[in-house]
Amino acid sequence: MKLKLLQALSIVAFATMSTSAFAQVSDDVVRIGVSDDMSGAFADSGGPGSVTAAKMAIEDFGGKVLGKPIEVLVADHQNKADVGTAIARTWLDVNKVDMITGLGNSAVAIATQGLAQQKSALTIVTGAGSSDLTGKYCSPTGFHWVYDTYALANVIAKSSVKRGHKEWFFVTADYSFGQTLERDATKFLQAEGGRVAGSVKFPVGSTDFASFLMQAQSSKANSVAFAAAGSDFVTLVKQADEFGLSASGKESVGLLVYLSDIKSIGLKTGQGLILSEAFYWDLNDQTRAFAKRFYDREKRMPTMVQAGTYSAVDHYLKAIRAAGTDNAQAVATKMRELPINDFMTKNGKARIDGRVVRDMYLFQVKTPAESHGEWDFYKQLAVISGDAAFRPLAEGGCPLVK
Repeated sequence: MKLKLLQALSIVAFATMSTSAFAQVSDDVVRIGVSDDMSGAFADSGGPGSVTAAKMAIEDFGGKVLGKPIEVLVADHQNKADVGTAIARTWLDVNKVDMITGLGNSAVAIATQGLAQQKSALTIVTGAGSSDLTGKYCSPTGFHWVYDTYALANVIAKSSVKRGHKEWFFVTADYSFGQTLERDATKFLQAEGGRVAGSVKFPVGSTDFASFLMQAQSSKANSVAFAAAGSDFVTLVKQADEFGLSASGKESVGLLVYLSDIKSIGLKTGQGLILSEAFYWDLNDQTRAFAKRFYDREKRMPTMVQAGTYSAVDHYLKAIRAAGTDNAQAVATKMRELPINDFMTKNGKARIDGRVVRDMYLFQVKTPAESHGEWDFYKQLAVISGDAAFRPLAEGGCPLVK
């Protein structure tokens, strides 16, 4: 009888001790790293604005979680995978960062997500787009928050073919994001009965696209698809307009367009462009309220990446609170269990592969006459449910999917 009592007490003591050891915040502080392009091609869509959004989420949460302070570290990965990896390694090994977000470059994001998995840390990618992040490179502690190449290609290609634009010529940024975007778009274009008339790749950061645009213009395609982002996309659209691409009857297709891009291009040049985004500041009262607060700080409206960074940090902190610890595995589990509800997302969900499933929107850029303000850029054409927009779980090749 005494032996059984001692065994029972030992089990209770062990369970209590284990719970106590697990329910804690490492180093008595939660550290969040925002690693992003702070001065290059993607700085306007993410960059300093994503840092602001992360800080807003922390402030709205009260500045603490489980009674412990929350710190933000910031770094510029310069769109170089080796630089991004070095930053992540220092943060994880020396600074004891618990979660890294931003990562607005697919090569950087893939490398950082892999390293964080080895170090048992979390990554929440809000800027990069490669669908491989939740495919062959998926991680049990990695999340892809805002959009991906599969969803963008899916929504845009189907819409384009329905409008009769069935033959595409790709002008593609020559790195993992651009290549994946062209790959995914080709799949949907062909599935809808369209075909690829040709393709050309350019180095990131190019300033003269004349030779690439001449190839597109001389092709038999009725659509020229730009598999590019940031300043590359902006420069392409401006030079395509100068070349008279639209005047020649070819539709320009933006496979990844940010609000900041349209601001740079201007409505006169960008009008009529069809695009897909996961967020727009003028959708409803909640999005407008967030956008006003963001504008007060940044003097510009937030992009989907910046809104997504707020959403990601907010959900991460909620998961820590629910888990009672900042342990990466425990928090990742809670992030998948908890529905995602904020100004950007309604009843979103994080799958086992790390893909966040949320509604996507199809927009058309307004004409100057249709716009009623400095940031009034989009007309909403359709809402595409997350389940229809994003890749089915079984098709991604993620090793975590049984």
